[in-house]
Amino acid sequence: MRYEIRVEGHVSEMLAKVFPELDHVLISEQTLLYGPVIDEAHLYGLLARFQSLGLRVVELRQLPD
Repeated sequence: MRYEIRVEGHVSEMLAKVFPELDHVLISEQTLLYGPVIDEAHLYGLLARFQSLGLRVVELRQLPD
């Protein structure tokens, strides 16, 4: 499965390294992170990392394979 996760604001290069499995690009006032998610547990782990870092997820969507 591949996912696209939009977070509010610009994520620094240093902070993006906390998500080594995801690529990222800055778009307007948001950061788009995208890449493979192995299973539901991995997805919840990613979301927990976003929350623990104070990043607000504004959109989450599964991409077609």
